[in-house]
Amino acid sequence: MIADKDLLSIQYARILAENAREAQKKLAAFSQEQLDTIVEHVAGVMETHAAELAALSFEETDYGRPEDKQVEILFVCRRLKLALRGMRCVGTLKTDEKGNILEVGVPRGVIAALCPSTSPVSTTIYKSLLAIKSGNAIVFSLHPRAVRCMARTLDLVIAAATAAGLPEGCISYLEITTKSGTAELMQHPATSLVLLTGVSGMVAAAEAAGKPLICGGTGNGPAFIERTADVRQAVRDIILSKTFDCGIAPSAEQCVVVDACIAEETRRIFEEEGACFLGERETRALAAVLFHHDGRRRRDMLGIDAVTLAHRANFYVPEGTKLLIAERRYVSETDAYNRELLAPVLPWYVEDDWMHACEKCIELLLFDRAGHTLVIHSRDAEVIRQFALKKPVARLLVNTPAALGGMGITTELFPALTLGSGLAGHGMTSDNVSPMNLVYIRRVGYGVRSADKLLYEPETAPAAQPEQPAEDRLDTLRALLREAVAALSGTEQK
Repeated sequence: MIADKDLLSIQYARILAENAREAQKKLAAFSQEQLDTIVEHVAGVMETHAAELAALSFEETDYGRPEDKQVEILFVCRRLKLALRGMRCVGTLKTDEKGNILEVGVPRGVIAALCPSTSPVSTTIYKSLLAIKSGNAIVFSLHPRAVRCMARTLDLVIAAATAAGLPEGCISYLEITTKSGTAELMQHPATSLVLLTGVSGMVAAAEAAGKPLICGGTGNGPAFIERTADVRQAVRDIILSKTFDCGIAPSAEQCVVVDACIAEETRRIFEEEGACFLGERETRALAAVLFHHDGRRRRDMLGIDAVTLAHRANFYVPEGTKLLIAERRYVSETDAYNRELLAPVLPWYVEDDWMHACEKCIELLLFDRAGHTLVIHSRDAEVIRQFALKKPVARLLVNTPAALGGMGITTELFPALTLGSGLAGHGMTSDNVSPMNLVYIRRVGYGVRSADKLLYEPETAPAAQPEQPAEDRLDTLRALLREAVAALSGTEQK
């Protein structure tokens, strides 16, 4: 007997969604303190498996570096855990000083979750902790390229959470994954919210499901090096960021814009720090291996180090090269380098001053309507302020590596692996997604005024006092002046 994989996936999605709805009803009775205990236990257990899961993720997907994936996993298990401590998401959140307004956090219910193949383990742990913290059930659709590492991660999460008291069915995953099964999970009546990260091929289906959608991904984020910047530090930050996990981190720089008066200095420092500027032939050859002729991204070219990438494009760069830089002048729909580059590759633009750079950054941000993240390296507070005011972007990072700053590693942004975009037109938030995005706030207002009095005996404004005639006001002023002069004269005589 031949089983239809799509039908099996659809049926399994229905069962999981319904089971999750029933399990969440039990979870809804948990206090914030009970939920916090489970979060702490799960994060602690997953930390002990960080190296194993990082290696498994790299082995299965062939993206990035296992050591960087381990850093991401430990970031979630440690930094996120600390950020969640003391945060209230469910139950009574706050009251006003007079006690007349009460805010209550209410879980949304069942979350359908999709994770990217570029960071499948860390994102899965992150979403699981957020769901537990906020009292929601969560059902994962495994990414086809990361089935084994996601399943292993979720088996560990489920075992740890169950041991700490989480009701069975609150965390589960769709073992038979197809597009139709994932679509069924997202549109099922039991599903309350879709949490989608970095799976662009399912965005249309997620929107069609008609459920609240939180959508995160990477984006076409520029980095601007302004003339007052510490240029060497800026270059080091950009190289560190764009080579972290071979350029596939959620908010890594996608291009660099340089102030013309420091362009030669910046170029020299990039070369000293391990970047290689490509000639026209190399630039064309690299574009040809990054994308197919029809514009589709070549998945086997993602998350590969610079030397290997150059070798596959059939040109030579020195051993130890960290970053490939392609010089560009214009933003164009036909230019492959205006696309999102999930590799240690950066387009290079030079602009006359910060105002022209500002326009170029806006053009780049609007090109694919990503509106994700922008970085500025500058010591001029006014220029930074102008960028903050004018850029159509979800997050502006200042003097920090974008990949690490966007996630909250080197900044005080909420530690997150789902980063909302400002202009994408997808999803309901541009936040670094936290548990507060997974609850809704119920507001309770207490009656403080009588309805009858307000409706039938409207308050009247106090009667206006008759204005004093101008002549009387002048007499009053003269009398006051006389008193003041007399007082001053008496002081002088003493």
